[in-house]
Amino acid sequence: MKAIVITEFGGPEVLKIEERPDPIPQEHEVLIRVKAAGINRPDVFQRKGNYPAPEGVAADIAGLEVSGVVEALGAKVTKLRIGDEVMALLAGGGYAELAVVDEGICIAKPRNISFSEAAGLPETLFTVWHNIFQRDRLNSGENFLVHGGAGGIGTTAIQLAKAFGAHVYTTVGTADKKLLTEELGATKAIIYREEDFEEALAAIGMDVILDSIGGEYFEKNIKIMNPEGRLVYINAMQGAKVELNLLKLMHKRITLTGSTLRSRDIAFKTSLAREIQEKVIPLIEDGRYKVEVSQVFDYQDAVQAHRQMESKDHFGKIILSFEG
Repeated sequence: MKAIVITEFGGPEVLKIEERPDPIPQEHEVLIRVKAAGINRPDVFQRKGNYPAPEGVAADIAGLEVSGVVEALGAKVTKLRIGDEVMALLAGGGYAELAVVDEGICIAKPRNISFSEAAGLPETLFTVWHNIFQRDRLNSGENFLVHGGAGGIGTTAIQLAKAFGAHVYTTVGTADKKLLTEELGATKAIIYREEDFEEALAAIGMDVILDSIGGEYFEKNIKIMNPEGRLVYINAMQGAKVELNLLKLMHKRITLTGSTLRSRDIAFKTSLAREIQEKVIPLIEDGRYKVEVSQVFDYQDAVQAHRQMESKDHFGKIILSFEG
């Protein structure tokens, strides 16, 4: 198979196309002929040497989500069949023509979306559903804030929170991203270059906040939390070391948590996949959830795709296509 390989740690130019042996599915795994792969920020971190792959996963092939067609079955696969169209969350190895994954982590591709759209779903759906609805228990009628609302996580979080009855707020960098996120369901999008989100939201108060920024956002988040509020971290792009006034945490009875998904075991991911299949996929199938794709690159243009990912000039998901 052809794979996009990290030849050394560094900038996008270190990504090269190489021939690699076809992976062989183990007992409970399926082999997927990859039609498209989603690009995520952890792929950039891995390329730079800051996000090592888990044990047993190819260290030099990034890619956490794919869509495609099941081409071969492990001996103990019971639910999927050759020819099934699926999308799947991976621990790595998605930037390739073939990928293997446990059948339990596969989700049937909705028929009303393309393979490119489907490839942009698994990582964001798994992350958002677990952190907002399982870990932070977002309820109908509550106020929800997601930072970076125009990205893959943000556009997913806005739509799902809105679909389940929350009042949604977000921060964005530009006026066009403000328009996009409000069209997706945000009650108010704050352009952080023009307005301080703490000042804008202090009088409203947030019940749940999903943050991937960290740094100076941490204290601001704490200040605008309502009593019994829940603050969850999935990244810390502006700094992981912060100061916490424990008295504020105690006074408001705030729950502070965080998670990473890549290293979680198959049983956890399988359970999460089942819940997403039941509760989220129907929203996609009936058109209540729109997959936001910024741009689709041919896999041979992975270098340019990564340059686009590192710029701030995009919204939604960036996809690599293997269909050409």
